[in-house]
Amino acid sequence: MRILKRTSRALIAALFAGSALFASAAELTIGLSAPITSLDPHYHNLTPNNALSLNVFEDLLSTDEFQNIKPGLAESWRNLDPLTYEFKLRKGVKWHDGSPFVAADVLASLKRVPNVPNSPASFAVFVRSIVEATAPDEHTVILKTAAPNPGLASDMTSVRILPKAIAESATTEEFNSGKAMIGTGPFKFAEYKPGDRVVLVRNDQYWGEKPDWTRVQMRMVANNATRVAALLAGDLQMIENVPTSDVKRLMGDKNLAVAQVVSNRLIYLHMDSNRTQNSPFVRTADGKPMENANPLTDPRVRRAMSMAINREAIVDRIMETVALPAGQLLAEQFFGTSKNLKVDKYDPEGAKKLLAQAGYPNGFQLTLHSPNNRYINDEKIAQAIAQFLTRVGIVTKLETMPSNIFFTRASKLEFSTILAGWGASSGDTSSPLRSLLGTFDAKTGFGAANRGRFSNAELDALIAAAVVEIDTEKRRAKLAQASEKAIEQMGLIPLHYEVSVWATKSNVTYVARADQYTLAQEAKLKK
Repeated sequence: MRILKRTSRALIAALFAGSALFASAAELTIGLSAPITSLDPHYHNLTPNNALSLNVFEDLLSTDEFQNIKPGLAESWRNLDPLTYEFKLRKGVKWHDGSPFVAADVLASLKRVPNVPNSPASFAVFVRSIVEATAPDEHTVILKTAAPNPGLASDMTSVRILPKAIAESATTEEFNSGKAMIGTGPFKFAEYKPGDRVVLVRNDQYWGEKPDWTRVQMRMVANNATRVAALLAGDLQMIENVPTSDVKRLMGDKNLAVAQVVSNRLIYLHMDSNRTQNSPFVRTADGKPMENANPLTDPRVRRAMSMAINREAIVDRIMETVALPAGQLLAEQFFGTSKNLKVDKYDPEGAKKLLAQAGYPNGFQLTLHSPNNRYINDEKIAQAIAQFLTRVGIVTKLETMPSNIFFTRASKLEFSTILAGWGASSGDTSSPLRSLLGTFDAKTGFGAANRGRFSNAELDALIAAAVVEIDTEKRRAKLAQASEKAIEQMGLIPLHYEVSVWATKSNVTYVARADQYTLAQEAKLKK
């Protein structure tokens, strides 16, 4: 702690050169904890990208800090019948270039989403249920689905709307260059330096509440110590993902304010459960290639791996209690979770017995891959997981890397076991069920982030039934049932739920969001 306090102001100034060290009251400088991988709002379904895009672009519908749905570019919505949804668009909304927002923009945006080339985690799942999209007038959109989709309103909180001309022609590269960065949101795009910063300026023609800030810098500061030191030095007015080791100290600083909430983000292990042989980083106990088998395809092996992990120790010692041990896809307060699912107890002896039953009494070798700059304490967590697995006979090496490299390689299925995280944008279990555990299918959008290619026909059927169930309580029960099947089969191994923490200077307020989004427009200057 003393090291941070004594960090040279000159050093911090050098690190933040060009960031306006003594920003005026109308300027806000935010320290982000993970890099933006793309500005294209339809390219990579990743929390840092999604949060950044919501400062510039908007969805038909929006969500509050608890993920309750509220109006967005659509001021109202309703079911005309079980297969037909009507959205009434706001009038008088302008794009950043001054042109009017109309229904044709929505239709073009919905059409673009599933057709973005080389997407490492597609947004297609949010539009796949739509079989017809029409606009009877400039301020009405009608969406038809093949089957009832009670989650369509939630899906429409995850699809950024673009101007028609941009949706029809712009490439991902044109977003990253800034050329295509024209939205309706509270801020206009000004500058992007990959790996360094995004600069935004206030949209004074915004239809909604005007932000308090005329200019915002979002600095990508992955190093925890640097991010905290810059906040303490005054070079940042706000930071996200406060390091767990600093939460209590910052809460006791009268010059700062801290906001925190249990998030919708699950940290989990995904395993190569579909390749029956030659999984790239699985070896026999004596280090030979496993050419005729893959232990990760066996649910008993995956359960043994889960039992080998001491989640309580990870939460207490690595996360410093700023997390909750996980036994399912979301914390119990979220929709679609099951009261029957409990956290697997730490049972290394039981894990060894399961491995023996599965035919691996001497264990095997494995490499665990993880990002080292994406999730809270991700590298430390991965180190602990490798040690726990090794103790039960699964001798585990660890390889970590920056998140942009990690996600690209993981999406190409280059790994055998990965540590990753998933934020449920829907606010319920349908999001991880569809994206992480549904059988990969580009046509339906299921399994868009299923990097282990887990596949179970019974689970697919349960997910499909749940997502079309109109009755709220029946849908809740069906999602819970699907969650139980997913955990029974260990389609992934849940580790813990992140608690999201922001810190601001005392004259800035921010309401903690379960979706972990850092939105400049929601940071307020105390009057």
